[in-house]
Amino acid sequence: MKIAVIGGGSWGTTLADMLAKKGLETRLWVREQKVMHEIRTLHENTWYLPGRPLAPNLDVSTDPAHVADGVRHFLFAVPCQFIRHAYTRFLKYLPKNPAIICASKGIELDTLMPMSDVCEDVLGALKPRFAMLSGPSFAFEVINGIPTAVALGCAHKKTGKEVQEALSTPKFRVYTNPDVRGVELGGAIKNIIAIASGVADGLGFGSNARSALITRGLHEMSRLGKAMGADTETFMGLSGLGDLVLTCTGDLSRNRQVGMRLAKGQKLLDILGEMKMVAEGVKTTEAVHTLGQKLGVELPITEQVHAVLYRNQEPAAAVQALMTRTLKDE
Repeated sequence: MKIAVIGGGSWGTTLADMLAKKGLETRLWVREQKVMHEIRTLHENTWYLPGRPLAPNLDVSTDPAHVADGVRHFLFAVPCQFIRHAYTRFLKYLPKNPAIICASKGIELDTLMPMSDVCEDVLGALKPRFAMLSGPSFAFEVINGIPTAVALGCAHKKTGKEVQEALSTPKFRVYTNPDVRGVELGGAIKNIIAIASGVADGLGFGSNARSALITRGLHEMSRLGKAMGADTETFMGLSGLGDLVLTCTGDLSRNRQVGMRLAKGQKLLDILGEMKMVAEGVKTTEAVHTLGQKLGVELPITEQVHAVLYRNQEPAAAVQALMTRTLKDE
């Protein structure tokens, strides 16, 4: 199998490196000439993964035509708000019935579409076979060979098995799940809860508060997922609870770091300006907040994270608002 990986950030580079080291013919598309030259000559992506040697057989290019030539499996790993642009850029180079593996977690802000709907909107005429890769997986740990398990949401059984076998290694285990909607929503919404968890940590709260946020956050994820046609059981799996726990507790979580820094009084624009990588939860919060209102789904944690990010709500006041809501049954 030939596979093209679109996106030279930490996650795209990590997945491309893993596939190349497995022995698959792997082509990595990157945007910057400098990054291409560096990976070709030094076998390293110093901006996103400094000090991590990449597979010497990894083919890297800035040319979409070269990356797509003769390929039927395309793995997109770009920030979710740019996924439409990436699909559009590769549209004329894709074959009929391509396998599209999406590793971008989020909701498109302008359209409120999850990633599978964006794929259908842009590539529908090609009849793509869509798969969503999600789950608890920090790139830094994956590239260092630390055991990781993820979920692959794919409604097309043959494609799901095909991609599962291609991506799986002794250190990277892939489980298939036909519930694409649940897999993609879990990966998106957990980033919002991670910002809330970071706020709690930044305010000096302990394990009690974090555990409550994870538990009630999972309920919030499931409630919106059900309203959007997902199987609520999916949220108990790797792409739901698994990714939620990782992102709410791990020091490598960009979204948790945003929350922690907000709690310390830093301004959102300053925080984002200093980050090398995208914290997807910031714009996903805006999208999910709008979705909740549109669908009539109560999302109290999302509501307060949105207030902190976009309405100058003090983090401590957001916590107070959650803790003093009307009492109810669990």
